[in-house]
Amino acid sequence: MQMSGFGSPSDTKAFALKSCALALLALAAVVASIKAAPGLSGILGAALALLMLAVAVIDARWLIIPDQLSAAAFGLGLINAAVLAPQETSTAVGIALLRGVVLSLLFYGLRALYRRLRGRQGIGLGDVKLAAVAGVWLDWLTMPIAVEIAALAALGVIGVRYYVSGRRLDAALKFPFGLFLAPSIWVCWLLEATLLAPH
Repeated sequence: MQMSGFGSPSDTKAFALKSCALALLALAAVVASIKAAPGLSGILGAALALLMLAVAVIDARWLIIPDQLSAAAFGLGLINAAVLAPQETSTAVGIALLRGVVLSLLFYGLRALYRRLRGRQGIGLGDVKLAAVAGVWLDWLTMPIAVEIAALAALGVIGVRYYVSGRRLDAALKFPFGLFLAPSIWVCWLLEATLLAPH
């Protein structure tokens, strides 16, 4: 009897390839973050990239978003807000908190509305907390962009999977929205740090 999930050489090879791909992706995200923003802000962006990658991988595998990862990203977002406005730290942190509260409440409202209409949960609390992370890291302009990118990517992946498999779409399907929202938060932060940053 094999006790490991990697009993065959092909399983071991596949696991090694996935691990290498994730490591390269993490390295590329860290380098891109540090190049995109100078000093401490770039380091914080790199930390965000690693946390969001971890959220995406865990949510894809187990359909959960660990509170510890969301809390760490949330805290780093507040620090980043302070770093970006050293002369107006309290104001910047307050605005970041406001954005986080607003976006998480919008997600929570969608969760409650979906449950009322369909009689089951459609958005997990982990997604609500991840929305708060998006709020503290992103500006008012890029917050909806991040959500839209995540939603379109999720719909696209689900549509392709059902088309390829030939199965009918299951309305009760559970899918890991954090897999799409987490990377889109970092991507939109990168967009802010490069194309939208004041020069």
